[in-house]
Amino acid sequence: MRAHRLAAWVALLTTAIALGGCRDAAPDDDGADRGDRRYVALGDSYTSGAGLPSTRRDGEGCGQSDLSYPRLVAEAIDALLTDVSCGGATTENGAEPQSQGVLGTPRPPQLDAVTEDTDVVTVGLGGNDFGWFLGVMFVCTSIAAEDLTGNPCERQGTSAGSDLTALPPRIGDRLEALLLEVHRRAPGARVLLVGYPQLVPAEGTCPELPLAKGDYPFVRAQWEALDAAMREAATAAGATYVEVLGPSEGHDVCAGEDAWLNGVEARTGVAAAYHPVAAYQAAVADLVVQALQE
Repeated sequence: MRAHRLAAWVALLTTAIALGGCRDAAPDDDGADRGDRRYVALGDSYTSGAGLPSTRRDGEGCGQSDLSYPRLVAEAIDALLTDVSCGGATTENGAEPQSQGVLGTPRPPQLDAVTEDTDVVTVGLGGNDFGWFLGVMFVCTSIAAEDLTGNPCERQGTSAGSDLTALPPRIGDRLEALLLEVHRRAPGARVLLVGYPQLVPAEGTCPELPLAKGDYPFVRAQWEALDAAMREAATAAGATYVEVLGPSEGHDVCAGEDAWLNGVEARTGVAAAYHPVAAYQAAVADLVVQALQE
């Protein structure tokens, strides 16, 4: 397979897989008895809870669930939540509308929800930028059959014009700019950048993660690289980094009953493909609450 085919796969899968159809967001109406603390959650499908049960009508098309970590955090800190997270969102959708295709209504920029009276902001974005998530997960598993015992994705993913390893620093630059804009709009807010989990085990393989055997270390390293870039962005922008990669160790896609992440097959009422299950959302909520208390 030629190197340029990896980029073509990313473009194709971006259209086929990205969660769409988000409607205009408004402050949640289930926090009438909450305190005066105002919390805004920006993010993609890992934040909204794609595929989880208890999907909210006011987040229709974005995959927002009552089991997502923003909902759990808002309850824990007694805050009024405005959740604008939406599946398929990138850092560019902080300042730009999120296109929902021919039949969908464009989603307003997520940063529109951040105002001077905002007290807490969590940001869970970056994985969708430049087709990174689709590349390291869906494309890498899609080309595994070319060399099941080898490393076809590493070979293609480090080729000129299709270099997945070059993307995390670029994502980090975008995140830094986004975080700085959050600070500008809400100068008194506590701003937290929430990282991503580790989907790939340190050892072994499993049917739920159908990578070529030699690509397991490569894909695992890409999640580590993204985590490092996100941490650097948070530090540069004066935000708190909530690391999820380390705490998720041992809860990867192959961890069976201990898995925080679903495998390649979407499961109704559990999670979308390669997306977090409810246990992950509860764990991340605990990490965010802990960070807010420090």
